[in-house]
Amino acid sequence: MNIVLTRFARSRLFPASGRRNAIVGCTAEEFEHYVNTHPPLSVLAGYAPFCTLHVHRNWTQTRCGVIEITPENRHLLRSGYEARTPDELPVLTRWFEGIEPPRAEYLLVILYSRAQLALENDPIDADWGIVGCLATMTPEETPLPPITMMRNALGVAEGGSGVPLDRAAYLRSVAFWDRHATWRESAS
Repeated sequence: MNIVLTRFARSRLFPASGRRNAIVGCTAEEFEHYVNTHPPLSVLAGYAPFCTLHVHRNWTQTRCGVIEITPENRHLLRSGYEARTPDELPVLTRWFEGIEPPRAEYLLVILYSRAQLALENDPIDADWGIVGCLATMTPEETPLPPITMMRNALGVAEGGSGVPLDRAAYLRSVAFWDRHATWRESAS
């Protein structure tokens, strides 16, 4: 199996800004080399047949990406409309600022098949392409955020994958994300 970083993942996981809520402690090339030379602890089925997740112990300094919302930290939540790329429509997003999350125990590398990436106009010269990475405390996938599920249902033209909305999975996602949020460094 041959795995490469997609353009989308490279810009989000290894941004030029060097933000601390991206992959920390290795370069994009080192990350790609590691996932190609170290077998995963386990392989999880993704949300569609073209998606799979490779679970690795965290070999980097990357911090956990999701924090539980508590009465003590709720005041640190922020929100705003954002697009992941210039071609996408902005959507309402929520995150913490001013929180120091722990170092993640696991990295769940999200892979899409070569055929799916060609459909999404991000062709690769490999079997699988990295589209994201979840930094977690447990070797389990966090649910796709509800807005990601909706974007996927809108199709490739709107930045999604074209997978129809699954109502039960969507409601499970809402239950999780109602109690959790991602984090960012404080705005300067």
